[in-house]
Amino acid sequence: MTDTPTPPGSLRDAPTAARVAARLDRLPPSRWHRRITVVVGIGAFFDLYEIFLGGVLAAVLAERWGLDHTAKAWVIAAGFLGMFAGATVLSVLADRFGRRRMFLVNLGGYALFSLAAAAAPDLAWLVALRFLAGLGLGAELVLVDTYLAEFLPRAVRGRYLAGAYTLGFLGVPAAALLGARLVAGERFLGVDGWRWLLVAGALGAAFIQLMRRRLPESPRWLAVRGRTAEADRIVSGIEHRVAAETGTSLPSVPDTGDVPERRVPLGEMFRGEYRRRTLMWWVFQILQTTGYYGFGSLAPVVLAAKGHTVTDSLLYAALSYCGYPLGSALSVPLIDRIERRTLIIASALGIAGCGLAFGFATATWAIVAFGFLLTVCSNVFSNAFHVYQTELFPTGLRTSAIGIAYSLSRLTSVVLPFVALSALHALGPAAVFTGSAALMVLLCLDVGLLGPRTTGRSLERI
Repeated sequence: MTDTPTPPGSLRDAPTAARVAARLDRLPPSRWHRRITVVVGIGAFFDLYEIFLGGVLAAVLAERWGLDHTAKAWVIAAGFLGMFAGATVLSVLADRFGRRRMFLVNLGGYALFSLAAAAAPDLAWLVALRFLAGLGLGAELVLVDTYLAEFLPRAVRGRYLAGAYTLGFLGVPAAALLGARLVAGERFLGVDGWRWLLVAGALGAAFIQLMRRRLPESPRWLAVRGRTAEADRIVSGIEHRVAAETGTSLPSVPDTGDVPERRVPLGEMFRGEYRRRTLMWWVFQILQTTGYYGFGSLAPVVLAAKGHTVTDSLLYAALSYCGYPLGSALSVPLIDRIERRTLIIASALGIAGCGLAFGFATATWAIVAFGFLLTVCSNVFSNAFHVYQTELFPTGLRTSAIGIAYSLSRLTSVVLPFVALSALHALGPAAVFTGSAALMVLLCLDVGLLGPRTTGRSLERI
């Protein structure tokens, strides 16, 4: 059957888009939903691996290449600068050309340039190639959030997204543990250990990219774009699989009383109710960077500033980073039971308190303990906000709106190392984490005053 697109926003398109959403939302969770969550979630591993790899590389290369604090900041910032550009461009393209197509672009670009960065002969080449790798990776987490949210039934949307990130956050302690191991070993097969960190990320990402080639396009996106016959075929296939796997008849499709979704121009995010949400989320993304990525990307450097060796710093950071997958797993039973907005605020206050304790700590046990607790709070926070942002905007501009806001966090991450490392050098760790705690309190006020309630509601009704 030929798929003849209907005119976007037409009478035939609008109710079909709403019905597609209703058919997906009423499905019972199944092995198919869990499989797609695993395939997409493993891809997040490499985004998070790369984010926290910057701090590991900065700590290692400071000794190898004699880097000052500005050069160390560039090692960390280069990837974030690429992610800023990639998040902006690829997220908008995902609303124009589809989620699946951008999935096949972003990790492929990252794998290519990360492999090239492993052969970088000096700082300039490393910075340039890490920028290009970040460009490919920029929209990864935005696509993970959007893609899964548009497939998962609303009853388990939060839990399954949190489960995907639990897989992804295994990349954080992996980066530090691999770093500590490879740095201690100096060279492996005649190649510097830090270069193998980049090779490992590139090869793993290339393998996951092959797995993603079998992913279907989002039916919600297809329906909004007017490709309703294609959307119907994909949803029918999912229904058949779910019915076979659960061994039961599927629930009937409810009447779609939700407001039907149509193609939405990008400018809509600055009008009406969406303007308030856009403002709130832009402020949020700028502020969350300091508390969340500030610790993860700077921890090895901060520990070195406290007087620990590079190897010990990476080991202590790795122990602290174990809280990331644990915090992510802890969020799974909480995220659909507690209002997202409330969970974000409570965990952000936990980040502020543990960050203060980490900044003032001098004993090794206290550094590791408070770093661990901070990362536990961080990933309850992270999973809550990644689910929350998928619920703020309609399908027609969901990826664009999330991606543009998310790019602001990447831009802040570019500036953060220069400011934080200068403050660390001049004022010490306690001052850096005191400032971070104050910004997290402002974040709580932003979400509490401007953020809508979303838990348990369909994407279309929100």
